[in-house]
Amino acid sequence: MSKILIRGAKVLGGAPQDVLIDGETIEGVGVGLSAEGAEVIEADGKILLPGLVDLHTHLREPGREDSETVLTGTRAAASGGFTAVFAMANTFPVADTAGVVEQVYRLGRDHGYCDVQPIGAVTVGLEGRKLAELGAMHESAAGVTVFSDDGKCVDDAVIMRRALEYVKAFGGVVAQHAQEPRLTEGAQMNEGVVSAELGLGGWPAVAEESIIARDVLLAEHVGSRVHICHLSTAGSVEIVRWAKSRGIDVTAEVTPHHLLLTDELVRSYNPVYKVNPPLRTERDVMALREALADGTIDIVATDHAPHPHEDKDCEWAAAAMGMVGLETALSVVQHTMVETGLLDWAGVADRMSATPARIGSLAGQGRPVAAGEPANLTLLDSAYRGEVDPAGFASRSRNTPYEGRELPGRVTHTFLRGRATVVDGKLA
Repeated sequence: MSKILIRGAKVLGGAPQDVLIDGETIEGVGVGLSAEGAEVIEADGKILLPGLVDLHTHLREPGREDSETVLTGTRAAASGGFTAVFAMANTFPVADTAGVVEQVYRLGRDHGYCDVQPIGAVTVGLEGRKLAELGAMHESAAGVTVFSDDGKCVDDAVIMRRALEYVKAFGGVVAQHAQEPRLTEGAQMNEGVVSAELGLGGWPAVAEESIIARDVLLAEHVGSRVHICHLSTAGSVEIVRWAKSRGIDVTAEVTPHHLLLTDELVRSYNPVYKVNPPLRTERDVMALREALADGTIDIVATDHAPHPHEDKDCEWAAAAMGMVGLETALSVVQHTMVETGLLDWAGVADRMSATPARIGSLAGQGRPVAAGEPANLTLLDSAYRGEVDPAGFASRSRNTPYEGRELPGRVTHTFLRGRATVVDGKLA
């Protein structure tokens, strides 16, 4: 692999520097670097970040290749600046055995646009009744360390306790989709003023908060790790903040769409805004931003949830829940967190690369931009402004809530261990 010299990039938003890549590794970072015969990329003050890591992606394969595949999903990830994604278990068949997680792992390795780390199901078939083969999945070639029934809540406290006890033995983590099922029967959107006015079934904040409260107490009792998926309410923030103050080993994620969009958008009855957990209020959005800034919420995760056209182009009640997010995540974070002064680019690198890699125990990802480190890198033109056009997405699905919205920032280059997966904004 030839040498690549990235010239004049703002590493983590700092002063312009040069970064020299030799093969799979960063050879040097400094001013005035040169290398004979190296391919030169003029960065012109663009932002250079470590490759992004998404702890929460739905790649749909096996079983729902009409909405996404490992190939199209990883292409979308690379386009968004990601060099690694964690693939959720709600596939068909469910990723609840060593065989299925190894299939997903090998598909990711063969396609090569980013690293794919499978997430194993907590329970057999996501049915919440019997623990899946957690140990076998961990011991498999995929080396699974994160387990989740995402899309469904592990609502049985005994099953959740057993899962926490089991993964503790090998340093794993249970990622909980916090949704008390009885409190959300028939729910269509956030419970509040808008749901009352529209006559849509309400999804109360307490349905999320009660599960989080239970699970942080279970994690404390067991002495294990719990991760909260797509935290969405101000009350959930306070529970996680309290748990961390007690020393409970809890981490939490927020999605880009929960940092920007509110339930007021549901007034359009456009199913593109239908998502689980639902879009919340402006008060919740502001609380989530502050919590991400102060570290109460540890990371941004996309919850990239692709759906085919027919699953969204229908009446609200019949529509599937979910939004694609890999290709717009960094732009939304720039808009909501950087341009508001809540995070600097070093903070973005922590929340979108280093910390998700640490939570998922993913070696070689989320590393500093420094000599001797793997050359997993993302180059962002932060001065760019443009309207989101899903027709240009690499994802197989187009269910984005940002179509036609102007967002800042454009990923111009992504490097996976020194190999360009995106060049000048186009897939390599």
